[in-house]
Amino acid sequence: MAAFTGKGGPSPRLLTPKNSMLLLIDHQPQMAFASHSIDVQLLINNVTGLAKAAKIFNVPVVLTTVAAKSFSGPIFTSVQEVFSGRAPIDRTTMNSWEDPKVVDAVKQTDRRKIVMAALWTEVCLATAALSALDDGYEVYIVTDASAGVTLEAHEMAIQRMIQAGAIPTTWLQVLLEWQRDWARQETYLAVMDVAKAHAGGYGLGIDYAKAMLGEHAGEGQK
Repeated sequence: MAAFTGKGGPSPRLLTPKNSMLLLIDHQPQMAFASHSIDVQLLINNVTGLAKAAKIFNVPVVLTTVAAKSFSGPIFTSVQEVFSGRAPIDRTTMNSWEDPKVVDAVKQTDRRKIVMAALWTEVCLATAALSALDDGYEVYIVTDASAGVTLEAHEMAIQRMIQAGAIPTTWLQVLLEWQRDWARQETYLAVMDVAKAHAGGYGLGIDYAKAMLGEHAGEGQK
């Protein structure tokens, strides 16, 4: 247990736009077809929300695919549209951490906290997460922007990564952890837009509040 300091302020364990980067691995049609731990449309929604969150906060992003032209197909269209003009790094390796181009791209971000999501959880996420942990990175696995071939496969892989030191999180948690303070007006409206588009009941609640209390309801809250 960490010692009590009494100093207040944010924990260094928290994600910020300045200390983290995003690695999206193999969000491709062929991989999604066999993913059964989450509804595929919900998966696409969550990954897209996570991608938009990274763009809002200018968080460095590395996109990578496996066998895009010969087997797995292109990265999800909704994700590619967020990063228009940026081609994913295509690989042959199941473990993206065994591809020097991917590892070099991560190193170039100069961030020690890696937010990761992948298809499938038990293969492409687990192998990359375990490898990055062994290289000294802090790894945050976005469980609802990842999927396995079965729910059991997904959950066992998550447990394995947690036992090795990975930190589980969800895409909405990442978005709000990067925002942290509603007084940060430079990103407030964009965060609200992503929440309304991708955060289900939370986004619906935002629309409801603005309809009942006016367009500026909630602005400046802490």
